[in-house]
Amino acid sequence: MVNLHMIIGLATLAAFVLLAIVNGLRAFRGAEVNWARGLSFAAAGLLIIQYVIGFGLLSSDHKMKAIHYILALAAIIPVGAEHMVAAQERDPRRARRTAFICNVITAAILVVVYAIGERNGS
Repeated sequence: MVNLHMIIGLATLAAFVLLAIVNGLRAFRGAEVNWARGLSFAAAGLLIIQYVIGFGLLSSDHKMKAIHYILALAAIIPVGAEHMVAAQERDPRRARRTAFICNVITAAILVVVYAIGERNGS
């Protein structure tokens, strides 16, 4: 189960990095990427799957540093901000910039979470 968690964790991290790139292109170059919203929901879905597997590992007495759990749960905040704040923004450029910032924050948090998990996982 730990290996599955690491694989899906890497896929989640990659999805948010790709999403940050896509939303950066949309925000700063005006690129039209029709599948950005779908990617955003897919990345958020992968994060939810990670939470389910992580809670399963936690309940099976798997040992991990507390900061891994805290930061992993904190990652939902910028994801929620992207889906709530950016979606309600009336100015499309501002909405794209907001989404980009949220994606960069999420990706940064997930890099740290993944590194902690890789270093301390067993």
